[in-house]
Amino acid sequence: MGPLQRWFLFAVIGVHKALFRLSDGRVGGRLGAQRILLLTTTGRNSGRPRTVPLTYFEDGERLVLIASAGGAPSDPAWWKNLQKHPEAVVQIGAEHRRVRARIASSEERARLWPRVKHENPAYAEYERRTTRAIPVVLLAP
Repeated sequence: MGPLQRWFLFAVIGVHKALFRLSDGRVGGRLGAQRILLLTTTGRNSGRPRTVPLTYFEDGERLVLIASAGGAPSDPAWWKNLQKHPEAVVQIGAEHRRVRARIASSEERARLWPRVKHENPAYAEYERRTTRAIPVVLLAP
């Protein structure tokens, strides 16, 4: 990704976060059929709050995030942040929740991954693009 593309992506994400927050998720809370949350982690190097919009799934009271990075060869920054600092905050609509993250066990991943690909076929494409096992991340209260 070139510098102009990176700048554009950061600008779009910044606008998305601002609209989501200002509207309590009424704007930016969905992407087609997919629901969107804002995840705020602690930067693994900076220690500063880092917020990113992500699609999510529900599994009982847990939230399921997919650390696909669009099929990139390395994990997304938000997952690297959670690995160092597993406590985070999510915003879904107007609600803010404190959560703790962990990677799904192999049994949990085996159960959830087919559902994730069925509900959002883009993840099947991301899986084809990379050689890494895409992490399935569980957020619990």
